[in-house]
Amino acid sequence: MGVGILGASVGWNLSRHGAKVVFIDAGQPGEGVTNWSFSWVNASNKTTRKSYFDLNVAGMAAYRELARTIGPDSWWYPSGHLRWADDPAAETKLLKTAEQLANWDYRAEVYTGAEVCRRLEPALTMPSEVPVVFYPDEAWVHGRHLVSRLVGQAVASGAELRSGTAVYDIDTGTDGSIQKVALSDGSCLDVNIVVNAAGPSASHVAELIARHLPMRREPGAVTRIDCTQVPVHRAMHAPHIEIRPDGDASVVLHSREVDALIDTGEDPAQLARLLHESARQVVPELGNARIAQTRVAHRPIPADGFPSVGAVPSVPGYYEAVSHSGITLGPVIGPLLASEILSGERNEMLADFRPERFPP
Repeated sequence: MGVGILGASVGWNLSRHGAKVVFIDAGQPGEGVTNWSFSWVNASNKTTRKSYFDLNVAGMAAYRELARTIGPDSWWYPSGHLRWADDPAAETKLLKTAEQLANWDYRAEVYTGAEVCRRLEPALTMPSEVPVVFYPDEAWVHGRHLVSRLVGQAVASGAELRSGTAVYDIDTGTDGSIQKVALSDGSCLDVNIVVNAAGPSASHVAELIARHLPMRREPGAVTRIDCTQVPVHRAMHAPHIEIRPDGDASVVLHSREVDALIDTGEDPAQLARLLHESARQVVPELGNARIAQTRVAHRPIPADGFPSVGAVPSVPGYYEAVSHSGITLGPVIGPLLASEILSGERNEMLADFRPERFPP
């Protein structure tokens, strides 16, 4: 239930092992939060808990394996990531984090602004002496293309896709186990397992089995701008703005500072203009670009900020795959959860992220 990057990854892995899979999505595969994400594959921003960092590192490795398995074209861009700051406190924190990551054997390289502009990103404008951290193993992903590839392969192997159809109800038997799923088109599926990968709607799906899944409310605004020629080569966190390529003719923009204006009632078009203005301060060539699309999406973040992945023991046959950073974690959560579903064995890598930490 939910065919973003997490649902697609779990379903693709189940299908590969011979399970009969039905993908269900109220919209179209990959066109929800997955398509309106900054889509940055990383572990450098996941240092609050070592087990969470390790899971994200495993996600990065899983992407490299996935690219070898299905081919990297149109969706996989392992070009690294740049980050720099414009005030002393933020700069100190940035360099301290890079040092911590290096101690965890995570590659981090520090350059000056002048070196970056000369060697990596000639279109950028930044102070020549500002320290810039480069994470060479990070990447960005075209999420919609990846989901399409995974779902397409699964359907070719016998899986079924029900798009444009919402889950209306979930029936359980006298022993509490999953038995049926009712859909908004009036159809009903006899099932023995459901995976709740519904992203921002995951708490609503959980309520259908009388489970409380607490979620944060964190909306984010993402803008795509059209360019005749994309002037940047990789994802980057500049001061006040995040920028990445989005294929041959567009760039994606995001900013936490602009996100903070969403609940103040700012019009999405104005949010887009603010993002565009910040971006052109860093990449002047973007000044001639045209704002193409803007979307405010709600990040699927469980209340404590960490993923909720695995079985809910009180409801046999019900599993969750709900997480922020689904872009990074999809390719590792997919096989781990598929293995748990098929074998009943829980992987230790997910020990800190079990659904039962949220009691009924």
